[in-house]
Amino acid sequence: MNDNISDKDKKDWENFLLNKEKLPNKDINFFEKKKEIIKSIDLHGCTLIEANKKIESIINKSYLEGVNKLIVITGKGIHSKNESDPFVSKDLSILKYSVPEFIKNNKDLMEKINEFKDADIKDGGQGAFYIYFKKIK
Repeated sequence: MNDNISDKDKKDWENFLLNKEKLPNKDINFFEKKKEIIKSIDLHGCTLIEANKKIESIINKSYLEGVNKLIVITGKGIHSKNESDPFVSKDLSILKYSVPEFIKNNKDLMEKINEFKDADIKDGGQGAFYIYFKKIK
């Protein structure tokens, strides 16, 4: 092995040490998995006003806590007594439809949300949906 270092190599090394921009260590996050933080809320038995207040509160709180996914359980509305009232919309008074509509019409909430998706069967199927949050800026 040669112990002599060329002047060019010495100069390159000095420039590297003086340079504020360092090379990233690609091995630091290699084994770290992205932690998924999931919360859920069950709105069964809530009135429309109660459900909207609860969902607004939990969306704001979850966003600040860095939650990635919120599972919102609304139920399917099959036990709702709104069909007997001719002055109430059969679909829009059911939480399944009205809660997502409330969120979509709230500009402040929508700024925190990436997307909505229907829930998997294990999380409530047709009686639930997912909210995926944006990262905090």
